[in-house]
Amino acid sequence: MNPESFIWIYIVLVILASIIPIFRTINIKKKIKELANNALEITPRKFFEIRNASNGGRGRKHISTQNDFSGVYILYNHTKNMYYVGQAKKVFQRVNNHFTGHGNGDVYADYKYGDDFTIKMIALENSGFSTLNELERNTITTYNAYSKGYNRTRGNKG
Repeated sequence: MNPESFIWIYIVLVILASIIPIFRTINIKKKIKELANNALEITPRKFFEIRNASNGGRGRKHISTQNDFSGVYILYNHTKNMYYVGQAKKVFQRVNNHFTGHGNGDVYADYKYGDDFTIKMIALENSGFSTLNELERNTITTYNAYSKGYNRTRGNKG
């Protein structure tokens, strides 16, 4: 093989090395959007109805307590076109915190002053992601929740 062939092979390898991560990012974003599109989108009002419903009568646990799960949640402010993405081992409990003043202060303030929000919750189980951190980081990136939303970090490492 002559030296020119090695140069061309090197150029092709450099190009491939720069393109492959782009395809991986596109596939991850597509997967996150698919998960979110398959998740029920509810208003905070509907969330509180679900949270407060119980199986049975007096003294029974709320459905949200019995069926809480590990995953991520996407809070979308339609008024300001802004997202907040978070993770929790108990998603119902954590979403409840945001809309009762015990989560992100900016989200709560906007909600309290009448902004229109919706909520989507995605379970880690069967998501195709191995950790909450990985699912959260990729969801924050997909929705630009750090650069154009409420998130103050790009997500947890590890």
